Amino acid sequence: MQVLPLPSGATTKESPSLGKLIVLTGPSGVGKGTLMQKLLQRHPELYYSVSVTTRSPRTGEVNGKNYYFISCSKFEQLVAQGEFLEWAEFAGNYYGTPRAAVLDHIQSGQLVVLEIELEGARQIRASFPSALSIFILPPSSSELEKRIRGRGQDSDEAIACRLHRAQEEIQAAHEFDIQIVNDDFDAALNEIETVLFG
Repeated sequence: MQVLPLPSGATTKESPSLGKLIVLTGPSGVGKGTLMQKLLQRHPELYYSVSVTTRSPRTGEVNGKNYYFISCSKFEQLVAQGEFLEWAEFAGNYYGTPRAAVLDHIQSGQLVVLEIELEGARQIRASFPSALSIFILPPSSSELEKRIRGRGQDSDEAIACRLHRAQEEIQAAHEFDIQIVNDDFDAALNEIETVLFG
């Protein structure tokens, strides 16, 4: 991964003639990743910002497509250099959004979509107040637990941690511009498309 420095004089301030930043967030297991994948398939004109993470790849994940997988020391070096638009720690791992690529695509007039955790989404709202923020909600706590267990990727302890964190995150849904319940996948996807494209 090549991380470019922010161009001289560049800031995160926006101009009305530029593109738009769209932030998709919600608790772990709510289906935001699957919604994002389908959205990108149907709308290749969207620019998806691939996040950087220190966690290990899951089965089938590809470096540079799903995430950029790097070491903790490299991540901390990039933080110190100011290379992230936002970054956060979640479930013992770091996640961050590379700054330069996002700003370049917004300046070229594109819709840029981020799929990030709550803490990072709050950072984006602070630095990009005109970003459109969408919070994906589960239909119920029991359904969320079923989805997380259905992944078969976490220990019981990790699942309990994710569910506890999810309840806290759901309390923050009102902070976001739009809340969408992912009960019916196609309906949720259509709601996102309506928000983005009218």
